[in-house]
Amino acid sequence: MAKPLWRFDEIVAACGAPLDGTTEAEAGNIVEASGISIDSRTLQPGDLFVAIDGDRSDGHRYVGAAFEAGAVGAIVRKDFQRDGRHGTLFRVDNTLEALEALARAARTRMSGPVIAITGSAGKTGTKEALHLALAPSGTTHASEKSYNNQWGVPLSLARMPAETAYGIFEAGMNHAGEITPLSQMIRPHIAIITLVAPVHIGFFDSEEAIAEAKAEIFAGLEPQGVALLNRDNKHFQLLAARAEAAGARILGFGSDREADIRLVELVLANDSSLVSASVCGAPLRYRIGAAGAHHVMNSLAVLGAVHAAGGDIAAAGKALSGVRAQKGRGACTRYPFAGGAITIIDESYNANPASVGAALETLAQMPRTEYPRRVIVLGDMLELGAHSEVLHRGLAEPVVNAGVDKVFACGPIMSKLYEALPIDLKGGYAEISEDLAALVIEALKPGDAVMIKGSLGSRMSVVVDALTAHLRKLPSRDQNIKTQAEG
Repeated sequence: MAKPLWRFDEIVAACGAPLDGTTEAEAGNIVEASGISIDSRTLQPGDLFVAIDGDRSDGHRYVGAAFEAGAVGAIVRKDFQRDGRHGTLFRVDNTLEALEALARAARTRMSGPVIAITGSAGKTGTKEALHLALAPSGTTHASEKSYNNQWGVPLSLARMPAETAYGIFEAGMNHAGEITPLSQMIRPHIAIITLVAPVHIGFFDSEEAIAEAKAEIFAGLEPQGVALLNRDNKHFQLLAARAEAAGARILGFGSDREADIRLVELVLANDSSLVSASVCGAPLRYRIGAAGAHHVMNSLAVLGAVHAAGGDIAAAGKALSGVRAQKGRGACTRYPFAGGAITIIDESYNANPASVGAALETLAQMPRTEYPRRVIVLGDMLELGAHSEVLHRGLAEPVVNAGVDKVFACGPIMSKLYEALPIDLKGGYAEISEDLAALVIEALKPGDAVMIKGSLGSRMSVVVDALTAHLRKLPSRDQNIKTQAEG
């Protein structure tokens, strides 16, 4: 039987929260929580509900729904009014601070290596790959989805079982100063910075300022900790200086000949990559189960972290064959038709100059024999501030270099790229994603590889959903539609 995640007495001790509504006899029957939830819609029976005062909604409105869904208790403000639906309440001054207290308690009771990951791109993919790679070496806990902000990090920590052997956490930011408290909560033994690029640059004066903000990941680094840094990134020296100042041992990864975890040889396929690498002097050959050079670079950071954490490198290399592109982050679905398959590559979750460049590289590697026409559908890259128009227009060269045949664009800022394109590359433009979807559907041809990418706020998932719905209605040569994301 699995151990309880939290006993009630541990919650009281961590949060300084007296129980309300549970007699000693009742507490004897319900003395533990099997999980932590901040959303009554996804809460599982046995969870502890934390009523967070969010930007859009106050969790206290859903305490009753949480108990109806099977919550064993709820952390609430001291002034919260009980009603007949409510069970055990833990009353606190501030519920987010109570969640943070649980997070710190979870981190204190866990004795194994903890890894924190940040960077301008590749955080979630690296986290998921590292979760796979460390699993053969011991029980591994990682933050879900992209839970990397002021509530996502403490929630992920609070959900970590005491018996966890390896903890993996993602830390993100939009502004300077946001990563420092997250790192101090995570207290990593190993800190990874995937790369620094002009992401969220609308909130910064320069790329160097972004690098400084990413270097905040070292603020909570444990003594004799390890910093894993991208040797190929132009900000390596700045980050290395900040890591050294924090007392870290530095391991570089990349294709640079000075890298400790070095790419030796790479063979790219349309759905995977074969890699030869040197991991601190030891040769390793492995396959990554997803296409794209960015997955290869992430894998080098992963292997460096496994090495630093004392994990099994050979087993980690084998595990990387299980890497799959995720929905919104490169998931690839093929729809077979008589004249050739149409392939949809879903990159709709996020976009910035670095990730669009990586996506274009992936598209460029898709062989013409199998994918006669390369199509990219782009929505606005957000939070680029005064640099926005220049960075959008600047995508024209990498689009041309990637051998893209048609470009569809939407959004007021992506129009700057569309204006800069050669006439023969222009497939269509619309102000909003709903209108663009119809233009893309009308232009589809058998053999097309269609990549859809944009910042989450540009709603490019609307285009993905429309294309998927359209293609599923068409008669297929092969009813076994293959989705790379599902294996």
